[in-house]
Amino acid sequence: MTTASAAPSAPFQPVSRGLDAVWGLMGLVALLLPLSTTGGTWIGNADLTVLLMIAGILLFALAGLRPRRSGMRGPLVLAGAALTAIATLVALRSGTVAFGEGGAGYTLAGLAAMAAAFRGIALVARLPETSLPVRLLPPAALGLTLLYAWEGGCLGFGVPAVLLPPPSAIGAAFAANLPVLWQDFVQTVWKGALRGYLIGCTAGILLGVAADRVAFLRRGLLPVANLMSAAPIVGVAPIMVMWFGFDWPSKAAVVVVTTLFPMLVNTLAGLSATSRQELDLMRSYAASHTTTLLVARLPNALPFLFNGLKISATLALIAAIVAEFFGTPVVGMGFRISTEVARMNVDVVWATILVAAIAGSGTYAALSFIERRVTFWHPAMRGR
Repeated sequence: MTTASAAPSAPFQPVSRGLDAVWGLMGLVALLLPLSTTGGTWIGNADLTVLLMIAGILLFALAGLRPRRSGMRGPLVLAGAALTAIATLVALRSGTVAFGEGGAGYTLAGLAAMAAAFRGIALVARLPETSLPVRLLPPAALGLTLLYAWEGGCLGFGVPAVLLPPPSAIGAAFAANLPVLWQDFVQTVWKGALRGYLIGCTAGILLGVAADRVAFLRRGLLPVANLMSAAPIVGVAPIMVMWFGFDWPSKAAVVVVTTLFPMLVNTLAGLSATSRQELDLMRSYAASHTTTLLVARLPNALPFLFNGLKISATLALIAAIVAEFFGTPVVGMGFRISTEVARMNVDVVWATILVAAIAGSGTYAALSFIERRVTFWHPAMRGR
C-alpha cells in the first residue's frame, strides 16, 4: 500500500523542486530589469538591496536542492521570500524607488516574494504541529505577506492615501493618536459594548432557561427572537438614541437588543441537546427539574452557550460602533470614524478600525480559551 501510493508522486518530485527554484530565477531576472520608472537596474545601484536580493536567490536555490520531504524547505523558501521583500521595502524607504515609480524589476521582485511566501506557507503547513512556533508560523507568515503586498502596492504604484493608506501610515497614525484612541475605546467598548453585552447575554440565558421550562414562552418567544434577530441595527439605533440619549446608555441598549435574541436561540438549542438516555438516567435517580438542569442539561449546553457568547461578542462591538453614528458625545469609535472620514484623515479611520479589530479578536480569543478549559470533557472539544 505504501509503495503503491508513493510511486505516482515520484515523477512530480523534480517539478516540486524546480518550483522552489523558480522564485530565484524571477529574482535574477528582476536584478536585470529597471528598478524604477526613472532609474536604472538593481545591479546598477550596487547597494544593500542587491545583497538582500542575492541572499534571497541563494536561499531559493538551496530550497530547491533539499529533499521533497525535508522539513527545511518551507522555512528556506519563507526566508528567501522575506529577504526579497525586505529588499523592495529598503528600496522604497531609501528613495531608490520613489512614490508611484516602481519599475519592472521592483514589480517582478515583489511578485516573486509573494509567490514564494505562499509556497513556503503551504510547505510549512504540512509539517507536524509539534510546537507552538510551528503552529503560529503559517498564519503569521500569511499576515505579513498580505501586509507586504499592501505596503509595497500602495507605495510602489502610487495609490492615493485618501483611497488606501499604507500600513506604515496607519501605524504612525495609531501611535500619534494613541491617547484619543484609548478614550474612544473606553467609551465604545468598556462603557457601551461591554455593559450591553453582559446585560443582553445574561437576559438571553435566563429567558432561554425560562422558555425551556414554560411551553408557551418557548412557542411564543422563538418566532419573536427570529424576527428581532433579522432587524437591522441601523433601524434600531436611532430609536434607542431617542429613548436613552446620546451617551453610552443608548449604545448599551442597542447592544442588548442585538445580543439578547442570538443568546436566547443558542440557549434553547443547547438545553435541547441532552440525550434521552441522560434524561432517563436523571429520572431514575428521582432528580428534580432543577437538579437535572444543573447536572445534565446546562453542562451539555455549554458548547452552545459559548457559541452564542462568541457570536454576540462580535455583534456587540459592531452594534456599539454603528449606534455612535446616530448620536454620541465627542468621543467613541463610531464618532471618530465618521468625523475623520469627513476630514479626509483616512489613516486615523484605519487606526480606529485596527483598535476595533484588536478588541474583537482579543475578546473572541479569550472566550475560546475559556471554552477549551471549561468544556474540555465534551466530545466537541476532542482533538482541539
